[in-house]
Amino acid sequence: MIRAGIIGATGYAGAELVRLLLGHREVEIKWYGSRSYIDQKYAKVYGNMFQLVEDSCLDDRIEELAKQVDVIFTATPQGFLAGVLTEEILERTKVVDLSADYRLKDVAIYEKWYKIEHKSPQFLEEAVYGLCEINREQVKQARLVANPGCYTTCSILTAYPLVKEGLIEPNTLIVDAKSGTSGAGRGTKLPNLFCEVNESIKAYGVASHRHTPEIEEQLGYAAGESVTISFTPHLVPMNRGILATEYASLKKIKQPDGTVAYPSDAQVRAAYEKYYGSEYFIRLLEQGTCPETKWVEGSNFVDIGFQIDERTRRIVMMGAIDNLVKGAAGQAVQNMNLLFGFPETEGLKLVPMFP
Repeated sequence: MIRAGIIGATGYAGAELVRLLLGHREVEIKWYGSRSYIDQKYAKVYGNMFQLVEDSCLDDRIEELAKQVDVIFTATPQGFLAGVLTEEILERTKVVDLSADYRLKDVAIYEKWYKIEHKSPQFLEEAVYGLCEINREQVKQARLVANPGCYTTCSILTAYPLVKEGLIEPNTLIVDAKSGTSGAGRGTKLPNLFCEVNESIKAYGVASHRHTPEIEEQLGYAAGESVTISFTPHLVPMNRGILATEYASLKKIKQPDGTVAYPSDAQVRAAYEKYYGSEYFIRLLEQGTCPETKWVEGSNFVDIGFQIDERTRRIVMMGAIDNLVKGAAGQAVQNMNLLFGFPETEGLKLVPMFP
């Protein structure tokens, strides 16, 4: 049994971590950290935890927490962990950070897109980008895991095999993604009020969303060169879920008979199977089936489908996740399982909820 602490336990991602860890056979939650609700019963903040969690919320003193637990989850705003993380903390405990503080290797890019100073760039090189299906072996050896963002998880996994295998022109990639309102967090914000969101859909962060460089960096590793994409997120009136629809030009490849031609459906599917065929949490849908957020809600699954447009020689790739599970807390637990040698699916064999 390992001991876990959560800083930011009363945000949506933090609450999802609590829900998942309560069902994990190898974990005991020792610390429910929340600067906003110190000394208040956790079950008073989240009534669904009545008679399940008796603890009260503590503060965010990470130095003290590190003395008591084996792993710390930080479901906190950008800048928090970077401002408090020390070598002493990492010597005592492993850290899975759900913010963007250690996802980008170039501190200048982080500071440009997030508009804050990075207070501990000395840990950037060490931090492992915790996209488990791609960086599994590196995660196992890590002290500090940078848990990927929700948009980035869906966008990267949907395109990764085709970029890696050279089946698409990565610089032609356009990502059109739509998210439920929980992705914006629990804080009170006028644009996220019910009357502002209901019966509407809107784009935001157009040509400026801060997940863009994260997607570009990771797909650049796959391509073996710098990648520039167009990424546009949208807010839709639902609680959970992300659907990413991605478009890219196909690249001609050498065929078995020696000719050069655009890849076929079978070749595209073979690329996905090569990387994801044995992955429990990635479901490659049958040809002609498009992912839907309702089929992954409440689960750690990623559903992926694709369609080649013969007329334009482009491919449409589609991915769906639950932004709070695979896009945040579920992926964090998946990373924790790798860190401590547990079965990767422990605590995460969640059947999607419907309706």
